[in-house]
Amino acid sequence: MKHIRNFCIIAHIDHGKSTLADRLIQACGGVTQREFRDQMLDSMDIERERGITIKSNTVSLNYRSPEGEDYLLNLIDTPGHVDFSHEVRRSLMACEGALIVVDASQGVEAQTVANLYLAMEYDLELLPVINKIDLPAADVDRVREEIDEDLGLDPFAAVPVSAKTGEGIEDVLAGVVEKLPPPEGDPQAPLKALVFDAHFDKYRGVILQCRVMQGTLKTKDAIHFMHSGRDYTVDELGYNQFKLVPQEQLSVGEVGYIVAGVKSVRDIEIGDTITRVEEPASEPIPGYQEAKQVVFSSVYPMSTDQYPDLTKALDKLAINDAALTYEKDSSAALGFGFRCGFLGLLHLDVVQERLQREFDLGLVISAPSVKYKLALKDGTAIEVDNPSYWPDPMSIESATEPFIKAAILTPEEYVGPVMELCREHRSESQTMNYLSAGRLEVISEMPLGEVLFDFYGKLKMITRGYGSFDYDPIEYRKTDVVKVDILVNKEPVDTLAYLVHRDKARTRALHYCERLAQEIPRHQFKIPIQGVIGGNVIARSTIAPFRKDVTEKLYGGDVTRKKKLLEKQKKGKAKMKQFGRVNIPQKAFVSVLRADKD
Repeated sequence: MKHIRNFCIIAHIDHGKSTLADRLIQACGGVTQREFRDQMLDSMDIERERGITIKSNTVSLNYRSPEGEDYLLNLIDTPGHVDFSHEVRRSLMACEGALIVVDASQGVEAQTVANLYLAMEYDLELLPVINKIDLPAADVDRVREEIDEDLGLDPFAAVPVSAKTGEGIEDVLAGVVEKLPPPEGDPQAPLKALVFDAHFDKYRGVILQCRVMQGTLKTKDAIHFMHSGRDYTVDELGYNQFKLVPQEQLSVGEVGYIVAGVKSVRDIEIGDTITRVEEPASEPIPGYQEAKQVVFSSVYPMSTDQYPDLTKALDKLAINDAALTYEKDSSAALGFGFRCGFLGLLHLDVVQERLQREFDLGLVISAPSVKYKLALKDGTAIEVDNPSYWPDPMSIESATEPFIKAAILTPEEYVGPVMELCREHRSESQTMNYLSAGRLEVISEMPLGEVLFDFYGKLKMITRGYGSFDYDPIEYRKTDVVKVDILVNKEPVDTLAYLVHRDKARTRALHYCERLAQEIPRHQFKIPIQGVIGGNVIARSTIAPFRKDVTEKLYGGDVTRKKKLLEKQKKGKAKMKQFGRVNIPQKAFVSVLRADKD
């Protein structure tokens, strides 16, 4: 156990975690030069294209120190985006130490601080790494000051590296061996192993990534999952070294894979504790938390005959992505679909893109919403995330919505616009912490629903890309939420209904009406498009009708002839309006929601 090191890499998004992992893998000879490709631990195409890590991944590396001693390094690469912080949490539970990577040009950012607190929660040893020292804008001395003042870590222990060129990588490996502690535990104690990740293999079922906390696990052992309560038999176990390397056993402190005939990721829970059936542990490993869905949206196929394909696609995605939840939903305008729960807007975006790419589906996504808690006048309490299930406003006693504690790190010159942006998004309290010269942190409590649409984009725009944002859910607070219906030719379109705070209802309704008026083609009759709350119209646009000039053939005579023809046309239009149907093209739904997201 003295020669094992379990560590992960944590950082703000785009600070070079995956590139650093690549260099560590190459330095340890984890892959041959012929097999190497950039972002080795990012397995999805979408991760490579966007340059982000969505799913944490692990690899076991053999490292020989300059003194000639052999070590087994278990490296876990984690996501940097706030939506996937549950992945980071599980990875931290499996480690004794972490490399906290800071960009040499951008310095300490919001997610860096958030990940530091997470690591401290699990009592991890931290080794700071200053990455991207090869950039012209790199300022290592300033970043050392920020590491001291913002993170409270030893600035002189920080290892300056360039993950791009490979400079300083040997120092990082030496730091991992010297500064990070080896695992502890009793190999003879009852088995406790933490499931920190899983992926689906179509030939072998679910392959679990586990860290043995105490005891020893062998092949053919009967195992029990303590949270889900299921029993399985271990068919194979071993190390993950880009290919699965079978072993006879996994002992305390080791990280590896387990194949046990699990058919779906839904059958087990990530973060669960494995123990032996014959000699069970008395209690599970503490710190287990379920992933909480905070954003809800309906997904419909572009054409109704693709519904069976969408059903199969979501089933397959959910096998790999345990955080995605979905249930059947239907709409009068768009037919059958699914109501899905996501961890955040990036998670929604990733799932949407994977459905379109991997399964070749055209999709319409409804406006994202959060979960509201309602107390009704008859004494019952309900939770609503779908506008279709919003009860009669007369029956609602009170409503509450989820609030978050947002931490925004920004250069000092942008603090005014940032605070104004928070106020626009119904911020309830704001405090400022001066972190270092020219940088400060704005802490604001605001509704989660206000952050869903354009907050992050606006923040990046007003701070010229230097602002960073992180949040934690805190509690539910009272609010004045209303359901806004969109009527097209006096008929409600249920897919376009949305839940919003009363102060923002008119602005959003105007946006919907104007976009629909641009996208819906003209008909033979006038089409009113209205945003309504109950019986009150709060916004309106009108699509003018096609109109034939019925008086064109007249060449003179009495004015009553002209009036007679116009009156006849007017009656025809009124009849048409009464019986005519408005065809809303699919692109109208897409344009409304896309514009809202932008």
